[in-house]
Amino acid sequence: MKLKLTIIYGVLIWIITSALTNIFNPIFTSNIPHLNIIAPIITIIVTGFFGILYIRSIETNEVVEGVIGGMMFVIIDIILDYIFFILPNGYYIIMNNYPLHIISTSIITLFITTFLGYLAQMTIDLK
Repeated sequence: MKLKLTIIYGVLIWIITSALTNIFNPIFTSNIPHLNIIAPIITIIVTGFFGILYIRSIETNEVVEGVIGGMMFVIIDIILDYIFFILPNGYYIIMNNYPLHIISTSIITLFITTFLGYLAQMTIDLK
């Protein structure tokens, strides 16, 4: 496991996801007020991108590394949410239903990183 790389990617995932959610969420919530679809979509795209970058640097046990990397991404997300949004009592869109945010982010992140690890260990011949 590349701990330094995992922490850097986890922080980048959190920063980019938070920033894009704050930018695009007002557009979608004004049109669809009771549905928060933008946060999961952004999470999927950003986690997929950085998950690919993370898994590409792994040579063996890609599935296990995908699971461990996904768990680290989730732990970093929870820690940074706690530091920047929960402790200072700041308003953020995910604070309306934080347990749902944690559960959905955990499932999405673990699924994506594990699946990327599974795909990385396959040898594909496209002939």
